[in-house]
Amino acid sequence: MHLTIRNAAVLIGIALCVGPWALAADPDAGTPTDAQKALSQKTIETCAACHGLNGRSISPTFPILAGQTAPYIELQLHAFKDQTRADPDAQAYMWGMASQLDDASISGLATYFSKQRPMEGRSGNAALVMQGKELFTEGVPSRQIPPCASCHGAKAEGNGPFPRLAGQHAPYLLKQLLVIQSVLRTAPVMHGVIKDLTRPQMEAVVAYLESI
Repeated sequence: MHLTIRNAAVLIGIALCVGPWALAADPDAGTPTDAQKALSQKTIETCAACHGLNGRSISPTFPILAGQTAPYIELQLHAFKDQTRADPDAQAYMWGMASQLDDASISGLATYFSKQRPMEGRSGNAALVMQGKELFTEGVPSRQIPPCASCHGAKAEGNGPFPRLAGQHAPYLLKQLLVIQSVLRTAPVMHGVIKDLTRPQMEAVVAYLESI
């Protein structure tokens, strides 16, 4: 299912309002690479309509892309384009968008967003955050659930194809855990890890991740 005409019109309208500010240089991003230079302003503006200026989304519906690992972004854009990532939000928001991207644009977007300064964590329920930290760093040994940190990094900064989770919107992360657990989103490695997690455990982990 691609974007409806109405939704597409809304996104285009927002993109026009964002205008050239979507290309504002992040002071911590460094010198633009050739891949970044190859991107059109229109492409970045379109992404900014949902994902925010420099990939710093303010809506929990749309993930923060600033500081995300380039390999992960590239993998997901290809999955949207070839429609192998088929969870409902992917179909509604990204299938149509990614269908317009060529390989060079995908690589350029991945590089661009990976170079942006990540967002800082937001405070949350202290008890829930502490519970989530324990799950993230230690897993649940009694149920053979490994720690999230073993793939995503000690500080959830991401590692190649394993995405950065630190500072991400908790509602977005929770939704992704649920669609992976229910196999609406195909992610065999993650499904194997989280298939036995309870929803309260997921809520604790995402509260911790949003806070760091």
